[in-house]
Amino acid sequence: MSTIEAVAAFYLCNAVEKPYYWFPYGFSKNSTIPIYHELYPDALKEVSEGVSGYIYEIMADERQVIPLHNIPCARLAINPIPVTRCTKVENAYDWFVEAVKRGKMQIGHFADKTEQELNWWYSGLIEYLREKDMAKHPDCSYAMFIKEKFPQVWETYILQTNETIL
Repeated sequence: MSTIEAVAAFYLCNAVEKPYYWFPYGFSKNSTIPIYHELYPDALKEVSEGVSGYIYEIMADERQVIPLHNIPCARLAINPIPVTRCTKVENAYDWFVEAVKRGKMQIGHFADKTEQELNWWYSGLIEYLREKDMAKHPDCSYAMFIKEKFPQVWETYILQTNETIL
């Protein structure tokens, strides 16, 4: 669950199969407005255009949920909580464009990213690949996605993995 509707909507369109997730988003300092970071050209459109689904709303107080440590807007319900409202999203990309217009989210476009920003994201991807030991699972959806969209990240990860083994 999320306390921010736009963050909940990110879960409509995952570029990789479970148990992995691909939602490169964050927040500006002292802001609760999520920023979807495009790490390659037109990434948000690619993963969300034509995707449909539902956003469910619940009413819960803090005693019914557990906050997740790395994601300040995320919560885990202790027990089932009834849905109070359901919103049908016909096209997730259109929904995101409207959310941007309403000031509910931002898109950090690839073309606007500096080399330093991209390198920060790429090093995070390498760390995740290392954490999940993806060299042993090169055909899983996450590894395949990284190899297709970020071949330089995969190559760096494999080189570092091989150096560690030597």
